Amino acid sequence: MHQDCIFCKIVAGVIPCFKIYEDEHTLAFMDINPVNPGHCLVVPKNHAPNLFESDDADLARTMAVVRKISRAVQKALNPYGLNLLQANGPGAAQSVFHLHLHIIPRERDDDLRMNWGLKSGNKDEIAAVAEKIKEALED
Repeated sequence: MHQDCIFCKIVAGVIPCFKIYEDEHTLAFMDINPVNPGHCLVVPKNHAPNLFESDDADLARTMAVVRKISRAVQKALNPYGLNLLQANGPGAAQSVFHLHLHIIPRERDDDLRMNWGLKSGNKDEIAAVAEKIKEALED
């Protein structure tokens, strides 16, 4: 447990939560600042500040629980749609530096802005960035 991490404190039971699901490796609980009713979080119990520093096994187990909880949200609330959100770093508006995924049920006309308008990109620039990413995979 990282003593300054609020999610580590929730996992340890030091801070209470509205628990939905728990197993040996993950915890799912309600967001206390919900975007819409049913907004919940899934966290690995092992601390990792972000996706980049997470353990592959923890990430796989966490994603399996995200699917399980998302199915339950869909069944219980029948939302208009559902978003999964995972942020890394201040530039992505990450506010708690413990890997977590938001499950956000959507309501018709909820005015939540996570979608962006489509505009065609420059194909040469896209190709150049793709090459940079492919080269980084080889490192």
